[in-house]
Amino acid sequence: MKKEAIITLPHAHLRQKSSRVFEVSDEIKQLIDDMTSASLDWEDSRPHEISAALAAVQIDRLERVVIVRSDFDDKEIREFTPLINPEIVKYEGEQIEDFEGCLSVKDVYGKVKRWSKIRVKALNLDGEEVRFRAEGFLARVIQHEVDHTNGIVFIDHIRDTHDAFYYLNAKGELEPRDYDQYIKDNHDLWED
Repeated sequence: MKKEAIITLPHAHLRQKSSRVFEVSDEIKQLIDDMTSASLDWEDSRPHEISAALAAVQIDRLERVVIVRSDFDDKEIREFTPLINPEIVKYEGEQIEDFEGCLSVKDVYGKVKRWSKIRVKALNLDGEEVRFRAEGFLARVIQHEVDHTNGIVFIDHIRDTHDAFYYLNAKGELEPRDYDQYIKDNHDLWED
């Protein structure tokens, strides 16, 4: 699957809750393969970014399936861990504000507050329940993806913060966007 399969706002499905998966079937395994190939194709087109994760809704499949990159620091390691029906069962630590981007929100980054530690429950590719703790960037990524399964996009968390929107310049550095102009130009990205 190619990067063109990734839907972007204001596509209505990004605002819908995804359905629970009841069986890790061959169809679900193919979905995970499709998500992985779309993520990597997107990444290959972006010199300064990695595809950290993807939710099934982002390729227009309303199922509670996410994939999370196995190594965020090495672009050469192109493996993802699938999480089926992921749930955050506990938030821990403190809320920390940091930058996020999204393959379904074109050309914008933002500062989002997320919990520094979480406990997660999901099914693995074999249909077995797994439970684990995540912290730091991994915790942030999983919270972002679980939001997707609930019809929430990261910009929803920063809508009223005037110093929150950024863009990536040609050198791969984040630069601030004018908040009021961004909201005016992109009013259709938010639900009313």
